[in-house]
Amino acid sequence: MDRANYGRLKPVMRAIQGKPELELQVLAAGTMVLERFDYPVRVVREDGFPVSSEVYIELEGSTPATMAKSVGFATIEFASELQRLEPDLVVLIGDRYEALAAAVAAAYMNLCIVHVQGGEVSGSIDESARHAITKFAHFHVPATRRAAEYVRRMGERAETILTVGCPSSDIAREADLSLDSSIINRRGRGAEIDVNRPFLLAIFHPTTTEYGGERRQMEELLGALDEVAVPTLMLWPNIDAGADHISKAIRVFRDRRDGVWLRNLTNLPPESFLKVLANAACCVGNSSSFVRDASYFGTPVVLVGSRQDGREVDAHVMRVPPARELIRDGVRAQLAHGRYQPSTLYGDGHVSARIAQALVTLQPYIQKRLDYVHQGVP
Repeated sequence: MDRANYGRLKPVMRAIQGKPELELQVLAAGTMVLERFDYPVRVVREDGFPVSSEVYIELEGSTPATMAKSVGFATIEFASELQRLEPDLVVLIGDRYEALAAAVAAAYMNLCIVHVQGGEVSGSIDESARHAITKFAHFHVPATRRAAEYVRRMGERAETILTVGCPSSDIAREADLSLDSSIINRRGRGAEIDVNRPFLLAIFHPTTTEYGGERRQMEELLGALDEVAVPTLMLWPNIDAGADHISKAIRVFRDRRDGVWLRNLTNLPPESFLKVLANAACCVGNSSSFVRDASYFGTPVVLVGSRQDGREVDAHVMRVPPARELIRDGVRAQLAHGRYQPSTLYGDGHVSARIAQALVTLQPYIQKRLDYVHQGVP
């Protein structure tokens, strides 16, 4: 489990805790255990979950080579922890390289894997990692009907698809979305944001397959936001290759334009993040949360660049290249449009209970085979 996906796994973890037949073990890895990201594992413990292990896997540098080496370190560390904990099932989510490493370790140790959010299409190396995890996994919880169909087309048996939907929709359905200004303004640095007036939420992560161009893309995004000049909360990028270049662009811009309209925060707990997402006048950047989580609230989104190319989107998303004028015009158009009708494309808000019940009743197995023979393919 890493920082980006804790919010999506949290309702599943709560549902597992509510099943006396199941015992929850939590492995926190990647940015979850790093001080530079505000040590997010602390929030996991505060939420009442037992953390069985903190797994340190990140090699500093934020380059393609350090990402590749981190996968290797992570595979070794996850193998050691899985050997110690001896789980019957390993539940993984998404497409991060931490999840890929855990999948490799678990599969080679003959552990049954349940993969949440397989079958989706996107840009970056995440596209390849996601499908690799699907092929290692024994059971699947795709987020959409199209994703479920793609999992089937990858040769997975229909009976291994436990349910369909993204568990973060459960938090969105249950959350108190009232936003207190202290959530944004008590930490971080920059302009004070009045949450009772329109503000933007911006997140921009590296697209690893475009390594080397991310600083220029971030400069284009910052230039566009400077022209729009609406108070903006910007979260720092993840740790993928190119993240240091994006962070550098933000720091240089902030030194030149500090206190005008930009506020930076390192991290937000899941519920606080959803409050901000739900109350923002528009989201700008390339986070997958802008595609799936923002859809629950009808928050307008300007999706910048290719990082989410191919991912299913609803009407709230406007795609633009990483060009200053197009980003600026897109934000202005979305602000003029206002909120969209809430969407259930990525879940109905009752996903976690179905997952937990499926975990109770499923029959673990080890040997996987392509299911094409059962589909009439020789």
